[in-house]
Amino acid sequence: MSNWSSYFTPSPVHRQLGLFCLGTGEQRNPPGPTPERALGCHAAVFLSQGRGHLLHGPDRTLHEVHAPALLWLFPGVLHGYRPTTEWHQSWTLFGGPATGALTALGHLDPTQPVRRYADPRAIERPFARLLRITRAGGPASAVQAVAALLDLITAASADDGSDELVDRLEQLALRSSSIHGYAADLGLSVGELREATRRATGSTPQEVVLTARLNEAKALLAESDLPVATIAREVGYDDPAYFSRLFSARVGQSPREFRRFGSVTGRKSSF
Repeated sequence: MSNWSSYFTPSPVHRQLGLFCLGTGEQRNPPGPTPERALGCHAAVFLSQGRGHLLHGPDRTLHEVHAPALLWLFPGVLHGYRPTTEWHQSWTLFGGPATGALTALGHLDPTQPVRRYADPRAIERPFARLLRITRAGGPASAVQAVAALLDLITAASADDGSDELVDRLEQLALRSSSIHGYAADLGLSVGELREATRRATGSTPQEVVLTARLNEAKALLAESDLPVATIAREVGYDDPAYFSRLFSARVGQSPREFRRFGSVTGRKSSF
């Protein structure tokens, strides 16, 4: 591995994407402490070789690090490296208002600055793709880097089984039940279900259930001639009027309007 770095200044138009890459590179860090500092942006550092500690946060907590591992650095948070053997690392700097949403959704977690993975290839591949794009440059590289960043961020946060649990909750969502009932079906307490959902989506079980029901309702409105009252029951609502009010509030169109204007098929509305 040779040391190299590239830095980028996104244009006003690229900043409108909401997420942008500010730099990438690879380097070797020799054993010994590095200066402590706080960045003005987000950073991800993939450690492919070496071991030591990451000093992190205002209390200067030392987190054990051994490759392969991913380090997450947040803007304004103090950090410093403490390699005990030479570190081989790839890094990227990034920013934009989308980082706030990614944090709220649980993809960027300031409580877990060091992450290790059962299969590090899941992180190596998107990181390598990001490095290739930014080193090659070209007119489309800034947009391609955004896609690679999103791929890296989502891959890095999807390793603890929470995504699979949310998939199972979405499958149960069309059955009329309570959060206590869903938790029991999944073999969890309500607290465990809430925590797993927060880790995977940054949201609540109630929001996951609602979203799954609305998505299925949209598919039925677009792809069938079923009356709205029937669709309401199919997605777990016994009161069609309540379903229509809820659908309108969340989608911005009534079920009838969605069927006419919000889908490709544009089926005639039925009630």
